[in-house]
Amino acid sequence: MRIAVVLGSNRDGRFGPVVADWLLKEIGVRPELRAELVDVGAVHLPTTLPGRPSPEVAAEVAKVTPTLADAEAFVVLTPEYNHSYPAALKNLIDWHYDEWQAKPVGFVSYGGISGGLRAVEHLRQVFAELHAVTVRDSVSFANAGSQFDDDGAHRDPSAAGAAVKSLLDQLTWWGLTLREGKEARPYGS
Repeated sequence: MRIAVVLGSNRDGRFGPVVADWLLKEIGVRPELRAELVDVGAVHLPTTLPGRPSPEVAAEVAKVTPTLADAEAFVVLTPEYNHSYPAALKNLIDWHYDEWQAKPVGFVSYGGISGGLRAVEHLRQVFAELHAVTVRDSVSFANAGSQFDDDGAHRDPSAAGAAVKSLLDQLTWWGLTLREGKEARPYGS
């Protein structure tokens, strides 16, 4: 099953790549899953959504749209900024519609004391509107900087590993179930 891991922060000095590397390694040990990273920091989409994008904007969108369209499931990796998720992540989401439909979305979040859970709750509402299915279990890192060592390894791999296993198990179940459902009956919103 193809999973797009969406790294949702584009801030200078962001911690997200550390968590993304950890997550991609966790996904990589599961032979039934294949992950590809979509980094909002690597694409420059305007916040205005024109009816007809310029060639420059179309080229930026083309950097990520095929990966999102080909994915059978998503893991959105988000920090929590001001009790919600980053604007760059919302912008990437809003530049796409069909790519999210009838596919499962899981969440890995990080932040201060709340571990990004408030950002995840906001994202659940957004993805429901896009006809995506969000899985219940998520992975959350409170005070994330203290949970990883200087080499990017998690300091308590058993707890983090159990959490990501649960998330990936649910994501896989939903991904396969929705794939089979769409093969039997195309999804229409």
